[in-house]
Amino acid sequence: MPVYAQLGVRTVINARGNATLAGGTLMDQAVLEAMAEAARSFVRIADLEVAASQRIAAATGAEAGYATCGAAAALTLGTAAILAGLDPDRIDRLPQTDGRPDGMLVQRVHRNGYDHLVRAAGARLVEVGGPEGATADELERAIDDRIAGVFFQADEEPAGLPLADTIEVAHRHGLPVLVDGSVNLPPRTNLRRFIAGGVDLVAFSGGKTIRGPQASGFLAGRADLIRSVGLQHQDLDVLPTTWSGRALLETGALTRIPSHGIGRSMKAGKEEIVGLLVALERYLARDEAAEIARWRRLADELTAGLSEIEGLETWTEPMSPPDRPVARTAIRVDPAAYGRSATAVVQAFERRDPIIMLADHASADGILRLDVENLRDEEVAPIVDAFAELAATPGSAPRGAPAARPG
Repeated sequence: MPVYAQLGVRTVINARGNATLAGGTLMDQAVLEAMAEAARSFVRIADLEVAASQRIAAATGAEAGYATCGAAAALTLGTAAILAGLDPDRIDRLPQTDGRPDGMLVQRVHRNGYDHLVRAAGARLVEVGGPEGATADELERAIDDRIAGVFFQADEEPAGLPLADTIEVAHRHGLPVLVDGSVNLPPRTNLRRFIAGGVDLVAFSGGKTIRGPQASGFLAGRADLIRSVGLQHQDLDVLPTTWSGRALLETGALTRIPSHGIGRSMKAGKEEIVGLLVALERYLARDEAAEIARWRRLADELTAGLSEIEGLETWTEPMSPPDRPVARTAIRVDPAAYGRSATAVVQAFERRDPIIMLADHASADGILRLDVENLRDEEVAPIVDAFAELAATPGSAPRGAPAARPG
């Protein structure tokens, strides 16, 4: 019996995208095999992270890199590195900053729920500008002796002050720039674009388009900041005379070994690190143009199939978000003609086995979206059939769905 069936958990047809709540992505067989092999031997995590740094640096053009437990952890660790550097006293105190510079400038238009990960390290997010963005002058005027760095949300890059202008102002004042690039693959060129543009740290997800372990991610950027990340992440139950990193003490780069850092709870295991590196290598070799064409074909097939159903207006969106070349099928649901609302569709699909997950962010406005990046070819027809089945049975649960629980 399949493992999820043993656990009594239904699987998902994933038209939601690379969202963690839908299970992220699916790993290639080579990644799974590499993780299994990694699980059969012990290794010093510090040594493995050195190897990871070299691979990530080669892929991104950065001075160094670091494998993390997801892009979320990468943002917290990157912020902690900006706040504490190589000062063991500051490392030990985070998230308390004790009057030291702890402000991270961010454009108001770039705020979202994920910037909690920056605040988790102890940073204060200092908003700049208004709902339409910010200007270089506004960013500059917000800089004072309490500001430690600048946070930039790459997903919102089209809005507000451009990244190049943000970097110019920040670097003129000696402030590092941390970029959240977690959902900015594809295109693959973004792996190098941010570093080439001058950002100091950029966080990527390993468990989305790269198709690594779901709980994997990485940072790329300045070597000194990456060194601070390692100090705040790894197990430091060590002695100065036998620590594998004792060269930092011998050269004076570090005055003492800090205690376990704020990132200790975010540890990345040897299996996840190896899986990430193999997935990253494979991502660099994949035919991106062929993938983009396949995604467009699947979206067009869904759009055409669903357009035959009364009450559904459909169209293919070529990119999501702007500059991310993954086509989506958009659906406007007419409750009167279709027999139920967009929200009711989501609720009905939730009762199916397998569950059909789709992007429901605009469901209150009658809009649903199907992200095809993780769809198998053979899953297009079941999705169209599910919509048709709902149209034929308005207001009731779809055939084949589990019975409603009493009470």
